[in-house]
Amino acid sequence: MEKLPVMITGIGGGGHGEQILKALRMAQTPYLLVGGDMNPYSKGLAEVDYPYILPPATSPEYIEAVLRVCKRHSVRALFHGSEPELRAFSRHRDLFESEGVFLPINPANVIDICMDKFRTVEWLEKYGFNVPRSRSVSSLEDLKEVDFFPAVLKPVVGGGGSNNLFLAQDRKELDFLGASLLLNVGRFIVQEYVGSVDGEYTVGVLLDMEGVFLNSIAVKRMILSGLSNRIKVQNRTGDPELGSVLAISSGVSQGEIGRFPHVTGPCEKIAEALGCRGAVNIQCRFAGERVYVFEINPRFSGTTSLRAMVGYNEPDVLIRKHLLGEEVTPRFPYREGRIVRGLSEVLLPGGDIPHA
Repeated sequence: MEKLPVMITGIGGGGHGEQILKALRMAQTPYLLVGGDMNPYSKGLAEVDYPYILPPATSPEYIEAVLRVCKRHSVRALFHGSEPELRAFSRHRDLFESEGVFLPINPANVIDICMDKFRTVEWLEKYGFNVPRSRSVSSLEDLKEVDFFPAVLKPVVGGGGSNNLFLAQDRKELDFLGASLLLNVGRFIVQEYVGSVDGEYTVGVLLDMEGVFLNSIAVKRMILSGLSNRIKVQNRTGDPELGSVLAISSGVSQGEIGRFPHVTGPCEKIAEALGCRGAVNIQCRFAGERVYVFEINPRFSGTTSLRAMVGYNEPDVLIRKHLLGEEVTPRFPYREGRIVRGLSEVLLPGGDIPHA
């Protein structure tokens, strides 16, 4: 079978672009993999068939550069590897589709809601889903209205990989960290820290591009390992239900992978109510027999390759269904198990990597 040309952008180590690349390498479908990244030291440049240096996603030259590469290699499907690229592709989706490039991304309104964390909270509350207590903070006066602890502080927009994310256990910490965030980031969201470290999940729900449900999967996160937590502190709140240690994930997920219907069930309802298409990733904690959603990522996950390892290969499924015309049975079987992560090294290609 002739290799199907596919392009993945943002293939640097650690992002979801690298995860999509790994998943497609695992697939039985033969792919010719074209990859792009703005960093010439990107790990992924050593792991594709044709590497390219791309402009930043915010550059006015970005879309034309990606299109040139797609035309050069007759690319059939295009995957983004970062959130700025997702925004750029969403704005220009008609342009890619007119060139015959399959672009498996969510509708623009879903992307707009989910990439604003406070709009996400408002939407979840409106439709009756459980969320931690939350406040939008634009000033020191707003900060005074926060009356719950422990509290998680994070930017309303962006913050991938848990960037600029903090944990306050009392008013003194909240005021100090909040003032710093306002100065350096601007508007942010404060959410109540709920549940314990052994109740955190990252949940994937997969729908086809017509919105038909295909499957769901979850990773029960092991976040006390050094690789998987950004913050780990002793619990000083006096609330034993939170556990002896409070921790926040770094975004590098590892742990038990499987169906976990007590969390995937509610997340399936969220994805369908939201009107998702393709992949969506929902971050939540299970506490007091309830699923509390604190973030929705309207894209492929940082656990995409972990899922592919057990036979739940999201990018490959969407390509097989929509480009190759294969039938995909809803709730197709996959394995369950425990997956742990480490670091790996690559030797980058010699010579100059071409610019797009």
